[in-house]
Amino acid sequence: MSTWAAILAGGSGTRFWPLSTPERPKQLLALTGDRPLLAQAVGRLRGLVPPERILVLTGPALVDAVAATVAAVPKRNIFAEPRAASTAPALAWAANWVSKQDPGGQMLSLHADWAVGDDVAFRAAASSALAVAAEQDVLVTVGVKPTRNETGYGYIVPGKPSGEAYKVKRFVEKPSHARAALLRQRGALWNSGLFAWGVARFLGETAAYATELAAGWPALSSGDAERFFSAVKPVAVDVAVLERTTRLAVVRGTFPWDDIGSWDALLRIRNRDAHGNVIVGNVTVGEDVRNSVVWAEDDHIAVAGIRNTVVVRANGRTLVMPTGQSEQLKALVQRL
Repeated sequence: MSTWAAILAGGSGTRFWPLSTPERPKQLLALTGDRPLLAQAVGRLRGLVPPERILVLTGPALVDAVAATVAAVPKRNIFAEPRAASTAPALAWAANWVSKQDPGGQMLSLHADWAVGDDVAFRAAASSALAVAAEQDVLVTVGVKPTRNETGYGYIVPGKPSGEAYKVKRFVEKPSHARAALLRQRGALWNSGLFAWGVARFLGETAAYATELAAGWPALSSGDAERFFSAVKPVAVDVAVLERTTRLAVVRGTFPWDDIGSWDALLRIRNRDAHGNVIVGNVTVGEDVRNSVVWAEDDHIAVAGIRNTVVVRANGRTLVMPTGQSEQLKALVQRL
């Protein structure tokens, strides 16, 4: 039984503006170290999925940049989504393609823009999820233990044990701070977005439950991606399939995980100086700078007397914003 991987690598380039742009969204940036996030995602699969069985799903304008970033992946495996329609249509398209090459194949689904603190533990969790998917003929999600009362993530409440896995009792999306604390206390897991399934089982469950894709299903079956994407309603695979199917299990992952959703996330992920700052590039730090992100991509930045602030200079533009206000950035970029 062969294992394939589908890496979701779309994005509009707003969350890390002005460093990120539509032509260079965050998965193509070296936000957590010296390699782009997408390159790290492909490297993380080493020994588990060979490059010729890795598919990268992205936007048409990003195909060349993706190919340059992950040269080990054959360019024919870089799929340009005809339309941005969230993850359910993209993964159905990928699974349908894999099923034609390898009807008995299995597939991992992962995102290109995660920070993962332990690649060995990541591969162990992925292997466990694939084994459960094969043995129990179910769809599998990997849950990780929460490290904070995060209100921006989805949570999984595990149910009864089922071999190496657990039944999924329910999903809770983006809870309040108080509910997140209660979920953590009761053993809920973050829904990491790392999934495993046999492609035949996934396509069967998607056909049965993802009503948002029903209008496009004949086009998908005939291999007409343009018509499929134009006919479907945008929907996440979690909503369209995982929250509806009865054939779902969760396995626990022990790897540190973060979806790097904002500049603030770098304070959790990157090394900080003695005053709690993340400093990148040509930056001069004066006195009394605390718990701030200062990133100079091209020009010089000098800062003094700031606390809990994000300061970024890139692509000829400057962002200054308090930490904890990342939700305002998308609206700001739209205005610009």
